[in-house]
Amino acid sequence: MGIYDFNILSNHEKYDTVFTKGQYVDSVKDGRITYVLYALSYFWVEVMYENKINKILEIGTFVSGETLNRYSNVPNKF
Repeated sequence: MGIYDFNILSNHEKYDTVFTKGQYVDSVKDGRITYVLYALSYFWVEVMYENKINKILEIGTFVSGETLNRYSNVPNKF
């Protein structure tokens, strides 16, 4: 499945796909929000959770860029 095929799925199908076929990579907490990164085929899927209410807020996809930097252990010098 490619990123474009994934993006046209319904939210329910996206969640089902990422949680059954995606490979967990890492998670980062930022206050009340937890960002969880999964690898799926040749792209990344980020799931954003609200910790306090235990609810998925958003699911997004990307191939590279600034979003991936959130999971890096390299300090931001800027």
